[in-house]
Amino acid sequence: MPDFSTDAILLRKIAYGDHDFIISFLTKSKGKISVIAKNAKKSVKRFSGTLDLFFVNQIHCTFPKKKKNGLIILSQAELENGFANIRYDVFKTAYASFWVELVHFWLEEDKVQSDLYDLLLFSLDALNTGTIPKEVLSLLFQIRFMSISGFSPNIENCDICKTPVDFIDQKSIRFDFKEGRIICQNCDKARSKYGMTISKGTLKQFFWINNSDISKADRIRFSDFAIKEGTRLLEAFIPFHMGRDFKSLHFLKRIRPQK
Repeated sequence: MPDFSTDAILLRKIAYGDHDFIISFLTKSKGKISVIAKNAKKSVKRFSGTLDLFFVNQIHCTFPKKKKNGLIILSQAELENGFANIRYDVFKTAYASFWVELVHFWLEEDKVQSDLYDLLLFSLDALNTGTIPKEVLSLLFQIRFMSISGFSPNIENCDICKTPVDFIDQKSIRFDFKEGRIICQNCDKARSKYGMTISKGTLKQFFWINNSDISKADRIRFSDFAIKEGTRLLEAFIPFHMGRDFKSLHFLKRIRPQK
């Protein structure tokens, strides 16, 4: 197979032996790929300052000639954006680490996901520049991540009686984690233990940021209550749905100020 070059966001890096790294990238043209960076721990010329978490690089890769099923070889990486403002802020680093961990564990290898690449790049850039509050940006990332990944819950109407959110009498609605749906109080006969109640206003804002032009995301205005409620919902539902705990999320919750 021919060698290739592509833009790539570093998702994960693991030491391999004394001198190498095995690295997962989300690439623009090839989806998530795993590569081996040989002698990366001591190669100043090829990799110095480029192989850190969520850095954006132009990577150059070759396929192994002897082992057809061997790992792709990372031959060179050219730094395009190191997001310095994220790296020097522990809270921003925690949010970015959570996003890349989500992407890494959800995506299959070699499945092109250009929309997800664009979303992650947009989110990292906005986090770095501070154009959108980090708490709101994380809500946006998680909602759109769910939509792109194919497990976006139904938040437009009661999943049983089909009543639109605007026409449900109650101010709060039950969100069922197990089924990924909302249920009005009239239909919520068997109250699932896997879920929580959420206000109609927060649901409507979720719908807006999932369906509006992402370039207008800096216009989003969430109340403190909606941010707190939305964060609690998404950070509980996504790990539940994916069936795993995220170390980066545990760290984020531990350091995040409690309001």
